[in-house]
Formats: sequence, C-alpha cells, structure tokens
Amino acid sequence: MFHKILIANDGSENAFRALEVAVDLARRYGAELHQLSVEEHLPHYAASLGEVIEAEREELDYFDEVSEKAKEIATRAGVQLECHIIAGHEVETIVRFAEENHFDLLVIGHKGHSKIWPFHMGSTAAKIADHARTNILIVQ
Repeated sequence: MFHKILIANDGSENAFRALEVAVDLARRYGAELHQLSVEEHLPHYAASLGEVIEAEREELDYFDEVSEKAKEIATRAGVQLECHIIAGHEVETIVRFAEENHFDLLVIGHKGHSKIWPFHMGSTAAKIADHARTNILIVQ
C-alpha cells in the first residue's frame, strides 16, 4: 500500500510518537522511510552575520541530534531511515518536499513544541492537512 513514507520531525515528544508509527508502517509495508526536519528559527534582525551563523549552527546541531535519535529508533526496528534537514517555512517546506519527492504518506504529530499547541490542534498540522496533496496520518 505505501512505498515511500515521510515523517516530519521537529524533535518534540509527539513527533517521536509519530516516528514510531511511521517506522512500524515502513517495516510492515517494506516502504522507504525519510524524515524531514525544517530549520526555521533564524534571527530576523541580527546584529551581525556572526549572529545568524551561530543561530544556524545551533539549529543544525539540534536537528542533527534529532536525526541521530530517529535513526537509532528506526535501526532497532530493522528499518533504514534517511534524514533531511532543510531551512524554510515549516508548512511550505514539508508540503513541497512531500510533493516533489512523490511520497505516498506523510506522517506528522498533532502537537509540536510550540507553546500555543495546548489550546487547539496546532496550526502547523492543520495547515499541512489543508495544503498537502498526499495521504496524511496525524498521530495523536
């Protein structure tokens, strides 16, 4: 049923719960599994280029750790995981990446690390669901 699965992972607890589901589906269907993390928190008004470079390095270090943890989870289940870290707007980047790379299924957690998440189903998950043209599984 699924041949190519994409998990969007921001490093939150819910994203890792979604990763567990994606890994299980990839194992069951023998599907290719990819993870996308979107680097979007660079300073808008930096005092120097060094400040931007430092912020970018911190984001990349964070997502490198997320990728390593995700690969360990996938490997324990006997699944190979290819990780991608891309800078951009989270919703736009995830939707575009899923479409351009012809994924059969996009798996996301319904809550990310934003502080507004406790108040409603997050705007990121809702916007992805509104704009994506692929099958989506939102993991609670």
